[in-house]
Amino acid sequence: MARKLRLTSDSGIYHVILRGVNRQDIFENEKDFLKFLSLMERVAFPVDETGQRIPPLLVIYAYCLMPNHVHLLVREQECGVSAAIKWISGTYAGYFNQKYEHVGHLFQGRFRSEVVNDWEYFLTLMRYIHQNPIAGGLVDNVRYYRWSSWREYDPEMVCDVPICATQAVFTKIPFDALEELVDTPLPKTQRILDFDSDSGRRVTDERLREYIKAEFGITEVPTIQHLEKEKRNEIVKKLLEFCRNVRQVSRVTGICRGVISRLEK
Repeated sequence: MARKLRLTSDSGIYHVILRGVNRQDIFENEKDFLKFLSLMERVAFPVDETGQRIPPLLVIYAYCLMPNHVHLLVREQECGVSAAIKWISGTYAGYFNQKYEHVGHLFQGRFRSEVVNDWEYFLTLMRYIHQNPIAGGLVDNVRYYRWSSWREYDPEMVCDVPICATQAVFTKIPFDALEELVDTPLPKTQRILDFDSDSGRRVTDERLREYIKAEFGITEVPTIQHLEKEKRNEIVKKLLEFCRNVRQVSRVTGICRGVISRLEK
């Protein structure tokens, strides 16, 4: 089966995810994190053979390096987003495999990406990416995580490797407003690119249950089966809009897959 073509961003901005194969850790210690950051620095601020600065290969707005995956918010340049990301991931994989005598692929398939065509979603991703360590249970405040770009945005902090176009962001939103935004937790029902979804829209069963509770006030999900038919069908259609997965909606609600499939059509 041929690979699906990547969607093209009108703005040139993308949310990119790299994940370790089988969810294995891709960073073992501080030196590994710093190595990855140094590679990002080389595409953000490249130099030619004489050491002279040349145009960036990728503009980086935000990042978060988690133990087994990476989130990036970037704008492609002339070489394209794929070439820059492939160089970073390929070079890092070579470093990692040699250092740890690792055999085989380090990253799970090709990187995933989604287009970012409006300012509202750009800010949503700024929140999501910087809140990732909190969601992962690593810290309880974005400021306490060393390997995200928040240290570049906060003027009271020092980052290891400055690589982000922070001033470009600050021309549109002042730091105080950005700080308040990033400190506000995203709703659990907020849909962000899921690495394991072919469509980029799949959510976990737990997130689907949270959506049902938030949207319809239903805490006992199986009760949907016993609602009046018109009301039940209305809810099922909303769930299909949310997750686009007949099998998942059937599994979570207990409603026959055939019924859900007919409603999808």
